Amino acid sequence: MRIAGFNFKKISVEKTGEKAENLKVNTKVDIPNIKILKPEFVKTKDELLQIDFEYIVDYEPDFAKIEIIGNVIVALDSKNAKEVVKHWEDKEMSDELRMSLFNIILRKSNIKALELEDEMNLPLHIPFPPLKIDNKKEN
Repeated sequence: MRIAGFNFKKISVEKTGEKAENLKVNTKVDIPNIKILKPEFVKTKDELLQIDFEYIVDYEPDFAKIEIIGNVIVALDSKNAKEVVKHWEDKEMSDELRMSLFNIILRKSNIKALELEDEMNLPLHIPFPPLKIDNKKEN
């Protein structure tokens, strides 16, 4: 599988609460649709699949929400592409494909979400490791 494109279609952040106390941050990735893409301007020997995704960071209770919607375009040989689409009709996907897609989506979307969180003064949904002073003295 080769990545042929990655596109954000909607980026939304809304802060509805004032107090960031007792927050629970949930992250969700969903794939609502997979389809074969028929490019008009590009000829390729592989089939192109458009995999739509939704990435949501929800700050509960009712504090903030980040929503990112987009798609990943992947190139697969014709046989594998048709098999993926056929299985998707039953909302099924191989674990290998799911993990590859989720890693791609999370890598791009987490970076965008961190940027939005910084701009909106939201707590980060991914904790960064804190720096610590090493108390060991060198002799």
